[in-house]
Amino acid sequence: MAKIEKETVITSYSGSVFKRLFDYMKPYSGRFIVAIIMIFVVTAFELIRPMLIAQAIDTYIEGYDRTYAIVDETEADLSYEGLFLTKDFKENEVVNYCQIVLCDEEYYYFENLNIRQVQLLVEKNDAGIKDEALKTDRAIIIADGSGNLLEGKLLLKEDLKILRSSDYKGIFMIGMIYLIVLVLNAVIDSGQSYILLITGQNIIYDIRNELFEHVQTLSLRFFDTHPVGQIDTRITNDVEALNRMFSHILVNLIRNFTMITGYAVVMLVLNSRLAIIAFIYLPVIFVSTSVFRNISRRVYRIVRTKISHLNTFLSEHISGMKLIQIFAREKEKFQQFEKQSDDLYNTRIKELFVHAIFRPLTSLIANLALIGIVYKGSHYVLSDTLTVGVLYIFISYIRSFFWPIQEIAQQLSTLQNAFASAEKIFTLLDEKSVIQEIDNPIRPEKIEGKIEFKNVWFAYENENWVLKDVSFVIQPGQRVAFVGATGAGKSSILNLIGRYYDIQKGEILIDDINIKEMSLNQIRKAIGQVQQDVFIFTGDVKSNIRLLNENVTIEQVKEAAKAVNAHQFIENLPLQYDEMLTERGTNLSFGQRQLLSFARTLVIDPTILVMDEATANVDTETEQLIQEALETLMKKRTTIMVAHRLSTIQHADNIIVLDHGQIIESGTHQELLTQNGIYRKLYELQKYDDEIKPSD
Repeated sequence: MAKIEKETVITSYSGSVFKRLFDYMKPYSGRFIVAIIMIFVVTAFELIRPMLIAQAIDTYIEGYDRTYAIVDETEADLSYEGLFLTKDFKENEVVNYCQIVLCDEEYYYFENLNIRQVQLLVEKNDAGIKDEALKTDRAIIIADGSGNLLEGKLLLKEDLKILRSSDYKGIFMIGMIYLIVLVLNAVIDSGQSYILLITGQNIIYDIRNELFEHVQTLSLRFFDTHPVGQIDTRITNDVEALNRMFSHILVNLIRNFTMITGYAVVMLVLNSRLAIIAFIYLPVIFVSTSVFRNISRRVYRIVRTKISHLNTFLSEHISGMKLIQIFAREKEKFQQFEKQSDDLYNTRIKELFVHAIFRPLTSLIANLALIGIVYKGSHYVLSDTLTVGVLYIFISYIRSFFWPIQEIAQQLSTLQNAFASAEKIFTLLDEKSVIQEIDNPIRPEKIEGKIEFKNVWFAYENENWVLKDVSFVIQPGQRVAFVGATGAGKSSILNLIGRYYDIQKGEILIDDINIKEMSLNQIRKAIGQVQQDVFIFTGDVKSNIRLLNENVTIEQVKEAAKAVNAHQFIENLPLQYDEMLTERGTNLSFGQRQLLSFARTLVIDPTILVMDEATANVDTETEQLIQEALETLMKKRTTIMVAHRLSTIQHADNIIVLDHGQIIESGTHQELLTQNGIYRKLYELQKYDDEIKPSD
């Protein structure tokens, strides 16, 4: 068998998967109980159907040799040649009988017999009568052993139809019952399937919503260390893997166990010797099932891991497709994708290989059992110790007996696969945000906007300090800018103010309250951020500005757009504020996307305004328009700016210069120029670059 590689990612979940899944089922326990009851009814119908056919065979089709009693007209089922006959009688209440016998493929009718003569004819039926009877064109004659000769009349088709009219009725009645059972089976089976499908979808809906809601509560550190494609796989593929379990597997497992038990009990009751022949093969089935389950579980976990890796690759590279094409790396990236796709393909082939062996093996075992049943059952029928109908039941059951066992093996495998997906889901759900809000946080009536860093030390990992003993105070309504080389820690300060990360040492205060003691929601609602990398959601313009906040009216949206000079380009769009934007806003220019982000921030009327290179990707003319709007909008707001272009921050109340995570200089633009430090060097360098640009 193909070698199965070890799983490359091992889930860290160690709790009870079944218990947690059961918690999701509890609200729908009533539906599951109804579905299980319906499953029991359907299973009963499955067991009854072969019995009905067996009854039709033994009682009516093969029932020609059932003895007729001669009775009064009131008790008769039929009338033949002046006699009233019935097959339903009590032996001690009847004196005269009639009997049909089979001899050399022809039927003969004997009448006015006593019970001893009837028993003789039944015992010698067919082969015995053929050897001992004297046959004429229209009759046969046989001695009864007491010196009397019994004469049987050859029955024509018309005669046989009259005599067997009760058998025709019986077959018709069984046929009608069988039809009713089929219809009820179909209705109930469809009903339970519908109940389970709807219930399964409800549970999956609950899990998916809970998962996405939880993901939104996780800190940015989590997203720094977990690929987007992996998270997508948890919320989509892994959640969908649970759907089949809730919709089919759990209840069908009960159904199959019930059917196996039912088949086994009925077969033992009907004929224990034939039942044992079927049971002999069960150990082989159980061993092969166990091997199949273990191998398929290992393969499936590897498949889930490789799907997660492939989704991560796709998410990252489709998002960065523009960059791939700019650098003409399509061939190389395709080779990377092809390698991962081949890995998944080869693992899938191993999974199919396992299934391809197990299914035929189970079918072979079932057919071997069937051969044994037919062989021994035929001997029992010929020796008159088993009826044809009972043999039919065994043949019918043996075809169905091993199928649920095979189904259970695959269902257990699917169940384990679902558990593997559930482990990954619950691992994500158990992921705790490193940013924890205390119980009963402080909620000031209004945030004024004072910000203070006290001896702040911060590192993203271990002790690789991004900020080292940083202290400063920003008064309400003050405009403060942070400048410095890339990696100096400017953007980290902005992230810390909104408490997207927690510091290792020191304190951060807003309005003299430690932000760890404040409500996260209140802090972030008070801060309006404009990032350099603008993210535009698929949707219309107004929804991208209000971000689904229905409390923001269209008038407020337009006012914010006008304030940042975005209204003009929006009005020029075909549908204006209802214009649909593509993913990441690719149908807008970079400058237009930046203007939308300004409007998005300003529409919430924040107390603290944070701008991280907010005008870095806007052309000079647009930047001038924004600067004009910001002069008005920054009034009475604490404004924090990060910018490489020093011309945009010259009017700041305070400029803080960072270098390798430490504050080197601070002061106004003019004060810093007189200090002849890092700021002056940066300013003169940029001034020189601006002067030589026209000559380029």
